[in-house]
Amino acid sequence: MLATRHARPRVDQQVALLSILGFWLFYMIIVTLRAAVLDFPAQEELVIRRVAVTVFGIVTNVALYLGLRWFEDKPLTPRIIAACIGAIPAALAISSFNYFAFNVYDPISVFEDSELREKIAEIDPLAIVLEFAISSYYFLMSWAMLYLALSYASEVRAAERRAARFAQAAQQAELRSLRYQVNPHFLFNTLNSLSTLVLRNRPEEAESMIMNLSTFYRTSLTGDPLDDVPLADEVQLQQLYLAIEAVRFPDRLKIEIDVPDAVMSCCVPGLILQPLVENAIKYGVARATRPVTIRITAREVDDVLNIIVSDDGDVIPSDQDKGSGIGLANVRDRLDARYGSAARIEWHVPFEGGFVVDLTLPAVRHDC
Repeated sequence: MLATRHARPRVDQQVALLSILGFWLFYMIIVTLRAAVLDFPAQEELVIRRVAVTVFGIVTNVALYLGLRWFEDKPLTPRIIAACIGAIPAALAISSFNYFAFNVYDPISVFEDSELREKIAEIDPLAIVLEFAISSYYFLMSWAMLYLALSYASEVRAAERRAARFAQAAQQAELRSLRYQVNPHFLFNTLNSLSTLVLRNRPEEAESMIMNLSTFYRTSLTGDPLDDVPLADEVQLQQLYLAIEAVRFPDRLKIEIDVPDAVMSCCVPGLILQPLVENAIKYGVARATRPVTIRITAREVDDVLNIIVSDDGDVIPSDQDKGSGIGLANVRDRLDARYGSAARIEWHVPFEGGFVVDLTLPAVRHDC
């Protein structure tokens, strides 16, 4: 359902009314002090009438405020124009009431000096009203500019909040997209391996792979893609995956996990190691004719978690055999979206062969 235009004003109504009361209270205090300093006669009577003018001014100012609220959905310039125009009748109304209160209603109580009354009577009433209207106009415009400044500041804050929500939504969408990009890629590779086992008439190994695959997906898909997981869970998932691949490469795949218990509770993005382990299988184990060891190691130093995934496979003969780099790009983009500049990924090819990927990210333990 569409919201009404004025259902939620940019400036809280209480703040607007308090600003009006504050302005007019300040006006009354200043004018009263001025009258006391100049030693005007009939001070008590002046205060009573000044209170009446102040109350009338507050009511008129509130009416101006309600009028300006109709322009809250407009750009700033039309709002300023509306304030400039709306303050004119408001100033004239206040000035007219002030003239009535001090010059028309029982002037004898205020101006006991007959000579002073005669001098004031000689002044054109219109001039008195216009002179006070100019002062009132300046006073009302001062309040209106404060109100518009508060309104504009509220609008800027709302825009910043919307931008922050959009940025967060975009980041979450990117994280979901990158996370979901991992699963189909892994499933494609696993189904290829399963197909090979079926074609080679190795039903027991195929059944073992299917069970491990089922366990892997049941574990990996239960969590929210935006949530981090303990490193212990991530290592366990990779062990499941490597168990699947061990059915395919029983004689060539060797596994070493060197992760101290002290860092197992660190939080990492779910499946962050999956593309790296897959690459080690695809480019290290699958292409070798000898046993290849895949190592997963982790260390924590000064609140920084360092995870290394490496293999000691053969030297890749040409650039065409090194793959498209999608897996590394996926990990890099996920780390950037999740941690920004606080995390990084680096990789290199040792002279003797194999591949080493080094992840560096904050050591966090309370977000998973």
